[in-house]
Amino acid sequence: MFEAGSVALVTGGSRGIGRAVALDLAANGNHVVINYSRSEEQAKDVVARIESEGGSASAIRADVTDESAVREMFRALRSEHGRLDVLVTSAGVTRDKHLIAMSSELFDETMDINMKGTFLACREALRIMQHQRRGSIVTLSSASGLDGGFPGQTNYVASKGAIIAFTKALSYEAAPYGVRVNVVAPGFVETDMTKVIPTKLRENYASRIRLGRMGKPEEIAHLVTFLASARASYITSEIFVANGGGLG
Repeated sequence: MFEAGSVALVTGGSRGIGRAVALDLAANGNHVVINYSRSEEQAKDVVARIESEGGSASAIRADVTDESAVREMFRALRSEHGRLDVLVTSAGVTRDKHLIAMSSELFDETMDINMKGTFLACREALRIMQHQRRGSIVTLSSASGLDGGFPGQTNYVASKGAIIAFTKALSYEAAPYGVRVNVVAPGFVETDMTKVIPTKLRENYASRIRLGRMGKPEEIAHLVTFLASARASYITSEIFVANGGGLG
């Protein structure tokens, strides 16, 4: 699925879907660089898990909203590995609140982490990949970015919808260099983000999904790995929704 020596970077790779993606990419032969901002112990745990299973990984700290920190992360990556074959942007947050009670700071924080973080990582990755004339970028959005989400999610939906539009536009710029760019939009997945939803409400949502349950991070990871791999060599500029059939 991947060339020997392939290197993948996963932003937000210490937790949730990002963690599952890092594990799956490593299991398929990539050296995986796990980006984290605050979850150092969790990032080290992912590295240890990968190495215990015979894979190769490292962790690097960078706040994806900090332009200089992101540039330094990619400089260090290029210095150490000399290449970048895969970028997965999974760093993200939810900061739900009804619009009339939402502060501009809360809106900005959500947009900065979810959208600006995606922009900065993709820009630096493309600067490496365009010289290689190859590479794959997979951004993580949300089904909410397409269907409008739920009350209290105007900031989150705006950020995830922006990621979809950004990815589509980026695919046109990346294609001449042999770089593919796709976006995965998960529905309800069992992560720390969804654990904060009250149990009864979570069960109600799950019962309305056509497959009758929430997704697992590993199920999203398998899709991301496929899109990042040579098996998806003729796929770019596409949105892949993984939501169990959506809410009825």
